[in-house]
Amino acid sequence: MATNTDGSAPLTSTQGNSGKPATSVQIPSVQDVTEAIKPLLKQPEAPSYPVSSISLVQRHIDEPRALRVAVVGAGMSGTLAGILLPAKVPNIQLTIFEKNADVGGTWFENRYPGVRCDVPAHVYQSSFDPNVNWTEQFAQGPEIRAYWQGLARKYDVYKYLKSSHRVDELNWDESKSVWNVKVNNLSTGETLTQEFDFVLTAIGRFNAWRLPNYDGINDFKGLLRHASNWDPEFDPTGKRVAVIGNGASGIQLVSNIQKRVKHLDHYARNKTWVAASFAGDETSITPIPISPELRESFKDPKEYVKYRKELETKYWRGFASWLKGSELNDKAREEFIEIVKKRLAKKPELINSIIPDFSPHCRRLTPGPGYFEAITEDNVDYIQTRIKRFTETGIETTDGKHREVDAVFCATGANVDMVPPFGIWANGKDLSQLWRQDGVYGFPYTYWGVATPGFPNLGFIHGPHGSGRSGTVPHGMEVQIAFYAQLLRKIGREGIKTLQPSRKAADEFLDYSDAFFATTVLSENCSSWYNGGKPGSRIHGLWPGSAAQQTIVYRHPRWEDWEYTYLSDTGNRFAWYFGVGSTKKEEDPESDITPYIRDPATIDLRDVHESWWDLP
Repeated sequence: MATNTDGSAPLTSTQGNSGKPATSVQIPSVQDVTEAIKPLLKQPEAPSYPVSSISLVQRHIDEPRALRVAVVGAGMSGTLAGILLPAKVPNIQLTIFEKNADVGGTWFENRYPGVRCDVPAHVYQSSFDPNVNWTEQFAQGPEIRAYWQGLARKYDVYKYLKSSHRVDELNWDESKSVWNVKVNNLSTGETLTQEFDFVLTAIGRFNAWRLPNYDGINDFKGLLRHASNWDPEFDPTGKRVAVIGNGASGIQLVSNIQKRVKHLDHYARNKTWVAASFAGDETSITPIPISPELRESFKDPKEYVKYRKELETKYWRGFASWLKGSELNDKAREEFIEIVKKRLAKKPELINSIIPDFSPHCRRLTPGPGYFEAITEDNVDYIQTRIKRFTETGIETTDGKHREVDAVFCATGANVDMVPPFGIWANGKDLSQLWRQDGVYGFPYTYWGVATPGFPNLGFIHGPHGSGRSGTVPHGMEVQIAFYAQLLRKIGREGIKTLQPSRKAADEFLDYSDAFFATTVLSENCSSWYNGGKPGSRIHGLWPGSAAQQTIVYRHPRWEDWEYTYLSDTGNRFAWYFGVGSTKKEEDPESDITPYIRDPATIDLRDVHESWWDLP
C-alpha cells in the first residue's frame, strides 16, 4: 500500500481534507443552464423609448434621385451648362432645347459684315478649356462660333441637345410639382410637351431680335432685315443702304459697309460714348492677327497661363469708373471727348451731335474702330431726326424729309427688357406678363438674378443681374452655372420636391440693388439694356456690384433665403435625406472609402474636407 512521505495513507476520492467521507455534489444539467441564461440573451426591453412617427426610407444618402432638368437655349451659357452640369450634378437627366439648327446663340445668328467680338479672344473663352490657336486678337464671328461648337463636340453636349426645337410655353403642375415644357419641333412642325423637375432659361440677352414698329414698315418694297438676320446673298456694293441704330452691331455694320455702298443713311437717335478700347486693348476695323511667334509660345502651358492672366486681370480692375463723381469716370469722359474731336476732324459739326449729356458707362461702352471715320465720309448722312414712317421706297423723318434706299438694316437691339419671349405659368400667373414694363412688377423681379418668388424650380442663367460690371462674360456664366449645380445637388441629395426664394429675401435684394445703383452713373438719364431701354428705370441688366463680389456671393449660397417642400409624405426634412443611415459606397469593398488620405505634398489646407465630390 502506498504511503505519504509522513507514513500516512493517502486520502481516497470519497474523503475530504478532514479525513471524513465527502458528500456528493449535484452538477446542473445542460438544459438547466440554458434556461438560466435565456433571459440574459434577450434584447433588453425599453418600453419607455420614444416611438417615431416615421419609418426609414430604404435608400442611402449617397444615392441622389434622378433629376430631369431642361435648359432653354444653347448659346454660350447653354453650352457651358451642357458641359458643367453633367460633371457637377450626379444623376442629372439633362435636355437642352435650342430653336436654331446648332449651338452658338448670337454667334450662330449674327453674320453681318464685320461681326466680331470687341474684347480680346483670349478673354472671351471658357476658363477650363481655352483656345491657344485664335488667329486674331479680336476674333470674328465665324471663329468664335467654331470655338463654342468645338467645345460642344468635345464635351458631348450634342447628346443632350434638341436643335430646331423652340420652347413656346412653360406650365407648372402644382399637383405633380413638375414643369410641363411645350416645345415646337421646327423641322417637323410637331408640338410636344415634356415633364421636367427643374427648368433653367439660357435664352440670352439679345437673342429675341425684333424689327422696330414704325408706321408703314410693311409697305417697304426693298430689302428689310434686322442685323441679326443678315441676308448672306445681299451685296451692298453700289447700293443705297440705311442702318438704323448705333449700338454695337450698328456701329460695326456702318464701319464695315461704308466703303462699299453708294450711299449710307445712318439713323442714330440716341447719343452714345464710343471708346477706343476695353481695358486698353484697342480694336481695329481690320484684323489684328496674333503672330505665329506668340502662338508658338503658347505651347508652353506656363507661358500661356502667364499671358492669359496678364490680359484678363485688366478686365477685373477699374470698378470705380462707374461710380458717380469718381476720378476714373471723369478721366474717361476727357479721354473719350478727345477721341471724338480727333476722329471727327473732317466734320467737326458732328461733335455736339455725338457727345452724350450722360456720363461714360451709363450705357455700355462700344469700341468703334473706323466708325467716326466712316460717318465723316461724303457718302454718309448721320441722321438724328426721328423716323416718322416707312414708304414703299424709303424712310421719311419727322421733319418731312424722305430718303430713298434699296435696303434697310435695323440694328435696333432685341429683348433688352429681359422678359422671356414665351409664357411661364405658375399659380395662375404668367411671369412674362408680370415682368413687362406695364405688368405687376414692371421689371424683372428676382432674388440674386437666379430665381423669383412664386415660380418654383425655375432659374435664369445669365439673365437679369446675371453678370457684374467687371470680369468677363464666360467667367460670369461659369460661376452662375456652378451655383445652380450646388442648388441641383441639394435638391437631388436632400429629397427636396420644390424650392423658391422667399419674397422677403427677394425684396431685400431689390432694396440693396436700388441703393447700390443710385451711387453709379447707370442711374443717370440714359437708355440702355441695363435699364430695359427706358431712362430712369430700375437697373436689372447687371449685378449690383463687381464681378469679384458676385463670384463670392454665388460661391456661398444662402440656403436660409429659400422655401422648401419635401418628397417625404411625412413632411420630415430628414426622412428621405438620411435614408437608412449609411452610404452605398461603404458597402462596396472595392470603393475608396478614405479618399482624404493622399500625398501630403498635394494637400491644400484650405480645401481639406470641403470638395463636394471627395467623400467617404
